[in-house]
Amino acid sequence: MSWDTLRLDWDGNVATITIDRPEQMNSLNADTLDALEDALDEAEDGGARVVVLTGAGDKAFIAGADISYMKDIGTPAAQNYAEQGHRIATRLEEFPAPTVAAINGYAFGGGMELALACDLRVASERALLGQTEIDLGITPGWGGSVRLPALVGDEVARRLIFFGERIDASDAHEYGIVGEVVAHDQLDSHVEDLAADLASKPRHALAGAKAAINMSHDAPRDAALDFEARVWSGLFGTHDQREGMEAFLDKRDPDFE
Repeated sequence: MSWDTLRLDWDGNVATITIDRPEQMNSLNADTLDALEDALDEAEDGGARVVVLTGAGDKAFIAGADISYMKDIGTPAAQNYAEQGHRIATRLEEFPAPTVAAINGYAFGGGMELALACDLRVASERALLGQTEIDLGITPGWGGSVRLPALVGDEVARRLIFFGERIDASDAHEYGIVGEVVAHDQLDSHVEDLAADLASKPRHALAGAKAAINMSHDAPRDAALDFEARVWSGLFGTHDQREGMEAFLDKRDPDFE
């Protein structure tokens, strides 16, 4: 499948989704959101072991939702837009393999919200990030008011959202919004190496670890601990569990499925 505003490229079992509207700073219009949902479906159907989300060009990751579309819509259309954004963010969060945001430039509004929904975030030293909706007369609508406080704490999140502050990659790393900051010209190769390393890990164990961490955010402690134990025990008897342990005892590299 091909789209006008998005590319899906494969490198082995790593799927890279690139929002491809560089002249519009990769802002997310309705067609792009539809394409992004389709691309995530195709990545899952194709057995992606890692999904990388990034933006085309040299300036923007995703500069946000399409303001030219939003400015004239009413509440019903805005609700539909919010629901689609939530659907996509949740899909990234619950995708059965790690998702990585390669933040190569501006990540504002909805762009930052999709980055927050990914498992890992790696930023170029040139990146700028922010929940900038307040200066448009609106609030975060695709999960930013939920996921950002979970990462940075209540006070920092309130300040970032209330003031619509744009922060550089260094501050984003200090706050815990991104896990790594790398030189701009090394971002692609660094994320490629990181994704390849993740893709070499045992698929079912990674999926289980991701599900257990997500559960810890949403469920009472006892329920989350019970879920972790069931995930852990369910991996015993699988090829990868036996291979991983035998390889450890044999002092060799494992050959996972």
